Amino acid sequence: MPEDSLGRKQTPLITGVADYFPDALIYVAKVSYFGNEKHNPGQALYHNREKSTDEADSILRHLLERGTPDPESGLPASAHMAWRALSLLQKELEEAGLATLPRGARYPSKEAK
Repeated sequence: MPEDSLGRKQTPLITGVADYFPDALIYVAKVSYFGNEKHNPGQALYHNREKSTDEADSILRHLLERGTPDPESGLPASAHMAWRALSLLQKELEEAGLATLPRGARYPSKEAK
């Protein structure tokens, strides 16, 4: 998040994202919950960076399935696609030095050391 006042005003998270796509974001959140139960059953919600790392392939697969429910979750395939797109973008920003690992993401094997 920008630290200066102008930068924060030019990053409208609510009025420029959440107010545009509230229902879509709700379904992306449901995909997060489903994925956590699948990959980290019984654990607190977090993005396990060591599981399902094939964002680009998954985006295309879910795009081809658009308009249908995902066979595993029953949620819209497009919601899974949006989740994967956000994951891909986040990782690209981190790799470019434009973002850091968010508090909701972890690499469990690195924590065990």
